[in-house]
Amino acid sequence: MSIRPRAKQEITLSKERAYDTIIRPVVTEKSTMGNENGQVSFVVAKTASKPQIKAAVEMLFDVKVTAVNTMITKGKTKMFRGRPGRRSDVKKAVVTLAEGQTIDFMGA
Repeated sequence: MSIRPRAKQEITLSKERAYDTIIRPVVTEKSTMGNENGQVSFVVAKTASKPQIKAAVEMLFDVKVTAVNTMITKGKTKMFRGRPGRRSDVKKAVVTLAEGQTIDFMGA
């Protein structure tokens, strides 16, 4: 029995679904340093898969994506008005763009 690699499916999203997948960009010192290497960070929906994130970024920003890495940051327990509260869990995606392509969030 031979194992064949799974064929990659092309994901198509509607514009509304793409906006639901990408929530907001992450603008921190670390993500700005990644920008120099062609990497852009986003907060994405917790249910979003890597192919969905890739399709959404390519549709919304008109760029070519070469890789998507995701991570889930667990929410902290913090005090809020003297009572313990909990921050939400957040899923982040680091998207690597093709050579020579950029996404500018600070531009006019």
